[in-house]
Amino acid sequence: QVQLVESGVGLVQAGESLRLSCAVSARTGSTYTIAWFRQAPGKEREFVAAISWSGSNKAYYADSVKGRFTISRDNAKNTLYLQMNSLKPEDTAVYYCAVKNGYYSDYDSLSKWALYDYWGQGTQVTVSS
Repeated sequence: QVQLVESGVGLVQAGESLRLSCAVSARTGSTYTIAWFRQAPGKEREFVAAISWSGSNKAYYADSVKGRFTISRDNAKNTLYLQMNSLKPEDTAVYYCAVKNGYYSDYDSLSKWALYDYWGQGTQVTVSS
């Protein structure tokens, strides 16, 4: 069983930065892929970034955030982060962290929200223009 709790609710202006955190409670020794998704009002949930919870540090990003967002993890603190820079109004959404069992390295598997097994409650990010 995996439990995820996001934090970092933010109201920022365009161009500013914000860091989200996700506290992860998971069984040690298991292999997981962990990711950030977001969902804006009236829109489908979309992939933001993903990384392996242990092992490889290779990160994967949606084109819309590449170069502005950075996903990282601190296994000692059992925490996943999403550093968001140069925020835009279109980044406004509820952000979720999610975990699925196993390690995946293909973008197609990483980016489909329906393939993830565990979800946090979400945290609101609002970017004003």
